[in-house]
Amino acid sequence: QVQLVESGGGLVQAGGSLRLSCAASGRTFSSYVMGWFRQAPGKGREFVAAIGWSFGHTRYADSVKGRFTISRDNAKNTMYLQMNSLKPEDTAVYYCAARASVVLTTAQEEYSTWGQGTQVTVSS
Repeated sequence: QVQLVESGGGLVQAGGSLRLSCAASGRTFSSYVMGWFRQAPGKGREFVAAIGWSFGHTRYADSVKGRFTISRDNAKNTMYLQMNSLKPEDTAVYYCAARASVVLTTAQEEYSTWGQGTQVTVSS
């Protein structure tokens, strides 16, 4: 089982950038599909991005394509979300999640392990 801790959230002006990190404990991090999800105030949690165990396999929500980049460093047991050109509608609590599978999916119910979340606030 892997445990996850997010960091890197904060307050940024529209057009700015932030990089979120998700540190994982456990020896089998490299075999997990990892994902980022977010929940805005008054809304349900939604998929943002996911990355497979191999670096070339990624998927993004249409709303963040071209602005966000997901990556992982298996040697450091860490996943990242580089967020550029941030918009006020990106304001949310961002969660990282892990799935003990090689099959990449955007469905949050398929992810078994979740972090506690980190707040991202984008001011206009």
